[in-house]
Amino acid sequence: MRQGIAIVAFTDRGETLAKTLGAALGGSVSRAGSGDVSFRAWTREMFSAREALIFVGATGIAVRAVAPHLKSKAEDPAVVVVDETGQFVIPLVSGHLGGANALARRIAALLDATPVITTATDLNRVFAVDLWAKRQGMTVLQPERIKRVSAKRLAGARVDISCPWPIAGEAPEGVTLGQGSDVIVDVRPCAGEALQLVPHALVLGVGCRRGTTAEQIETVFRRFCGARGILPQAIRATASIDRKQDEAGLLAFCEKHGWPVRFFTAEALMAAAGDFSASAFVLETVGADNVCERSAVLCAGGALLEKKYAAEGVTLALALTPPQLDWSC
Repeated sequence: MRQGIAIVAFTDRGETLAKTLGAALGGSVSRAGSGDVSFRAWTREMFSAREALIFVGATGIAVRAVAPHLKSKAEDPAVVVVDETGQFVIPLVSGHLGGANALARRIAALLDATPVITTATDLNRVFAVDLWAKRQGMTVLQPERIKRVSAKRLAGARVDISCPWPIAGEAPEGVTLGQGSDVIVDVRPCAGEALQLVPHALVLGVGCRRGTTAEQIETVFRRFCGARGILPQAIRATASIDRKQDEAGLLAFCEKHGWPVRFFTAEALMAAAGDFSASAFVLETVGADNVCERSAVLCAGGALLEKKYAAEGVTLALALTPPQLDWSC
């Protein structure tokens, strides 16, 4: 999981500016060509490790440096260029989903510089679906479809969005809540050509036999998602019983996905309200008649969405925390 900002400079003057930005933004500062790591190696490492890269220098240098590493707007970090005199700030990559436009504006405010924003939806002040998805904490499932939605708004056509949960506030100009002919918000895969946005609204409850490996849990998890029609991108956290706090396979599985895991006592699990699949054997073994369903509900603070799925000594269930969406973008 990417974290933090990395800043690189190429000249003495640029390094002074880079240090100013590092102090203000909390980023690490490097000088190209110094130390034991080459600029090419620095770019490769930082591109995969950091949320944002700031190049203090010429735009061409930055373009050539990041070009071999570009994948997609949904995966690439923000890349921003600042000239060494601090006059212009240029977002190069991931303007919306990666936050490069917002970072460029922030840097420009710090330096009293000019942000050079070229994104069409920003310039024309129309609804940007990818920016909205980012602000609402949703994953864009098919980033290649963003341009189709943006093109409709730029052409003056309305965009139709389907969402099973309420969206607070007034919809932006040119946006209609309807059947989702253009955009669908859901935790389950949807057919058709609409762009799908996935809110991080689910908690995965997990039970497993002692010594179960991360690979075994992953295999069952993939089957579970396929059988129940769930998008893994919708999961925001995991939960289990406190007896599993030292279960290496479970912890490794959660770490791989970047999900925090919360553990509950047997007493807390049994106090959970709801209709759960009870097992006398599990009750006798761990003190609670169900681990996966009860822990998911407790952690989510919402209703059970998918009941227990059991295979190869692993039990899984899902609970839903209805996403709190609004129209801010």
